[in-house]
Amino acid sequence: MAQASGKSAGKSFFGRFGVHIAVLIFVAIWTIPTLGILVSSLRDKDQIIASGWWNSFSSSTQTEAGRLPSAASQVEKDGKFVIEGNIFGDGPAREISAFGLRSATPTQYAAGEAADLGDGVTLQLNGDGSFVMSSPVAFEGERGQRVYYASSAPPRFTAENYETVLFSEGIGRSFINSLTVTIPATVIPIMIAAFAAYALAWMRFPGRALIIAVIIGLLVVPLQMALIPLLQLYNGVGLFFGVPSKTYLGIWLAHTGFGLPFAIYLLRSYMAGLPRELMESARIDGASDFEIFIKIVLPLSFPVLASFAIFQFLWVWNDLLVAMVFLGSGSDQLVLTGKLNALLGSRGGDWEILTTSAFVTIIVPLIVFFSLQRYFVRGLLAGSVKGG
Repeated sequence: MAQASGKSAGKSFFGRFGVHIAVLIFVAIWTIPTLGILVSSLRDKDQIIASGWWNSFSSSTQTEAGRLPSAASQVEKDGKFVIEGNIFGDGPAREISAFGLRSATPTQYAAGEAADLGDGVTLQLNGDGSFVMSSPVAFEGERGQRVYYASSAPPRFTAENYETVLFSEGIGRSFINSLTVTIPATVIPIMIAAFAAYALAWMRFPGRALIIAVIIGLLVVPLQMALIPLLQLYNGVGLFFGVPSKTYLGIWLAHTGFGLPFAIYLLRSYMAGLPRELMESARIDGASDFEIFIKIVLPLSFPVLASFAIFQFLWVWNDLLVAMVFLGSGSDQLVLTGKLNALLGSRGGDWEILTTSAFVTIIVPLIVFFSLQRYFVRGLLAGSVKGG
């Protein structure tokens, strides 16, 4: 018996240990890319190209090209013609480790070494970017010597990427558009579904079972299947009343329609599990169904309401298909996901723009999730208790 008990305890220990490891792996899988996007969005453009975000807190080494001044800047010293200056100009100073005169060999000479250009012409490029090029005869030509060099720069973090994205790339306007779409499209289904769920859970009327069956059936209808018929119906109604079809009202109604079946099903399952004695006591005291719903059911249902709010908010915020169909793709209507999709096509090589835009896109869902996460698990357990 003691041996069996020891084996059971050992299995329980390894089971808990395995769960902790699995949770840790999932947390790492979710956290590491998010951290990478955040760090990259705050880095300098050149450093993003030169090294990965995991090297962002150390100096980055990169190969660059520069051009020395033209012959017009030469001066004569000790019988030689000299061109002097700093290859960085007015830009931020960096440490040069090596340089070269051809793109194939950008690190041919060490910093501070004199490179022989032929015909007595020499070039010395120092670690701080200062250079001296001398020649026994006068330099000619309007273009200066091309120089390649390997430099290391200290880590540099900046908020300029966010200023560019929010005020120059149109992300700020799209951000407001997404909030305008998402907040009503989350609140409206919750308001409608809460009343419907209470009626289906605690009120008796003809056709109640049929309505519940229809709602469950609507859960499996693909969005893509209902999208075009719904759009045709909405356009017909708009044409009949003489109102535009591409409006915020249209997309609010569309998201409400797509979200209502799941909302009613989830809320009804939770409300049906509330104690029957509580409802009967309220009715004995003379409370109406509306009073029971407002004063008893609604406060007790806050966990499941918050849980659905998370689902609905994340779905609407990340939606692109419904927004493009019911709202349009104009600059004053484009939502954040649509704007980010456009940036991927037009600014695909500008990683500082893309990472900053991506983080702006995910920051609001993160705030919503962490604000309501304590109700999330309780809401997921809705309906686990047998109800009426």
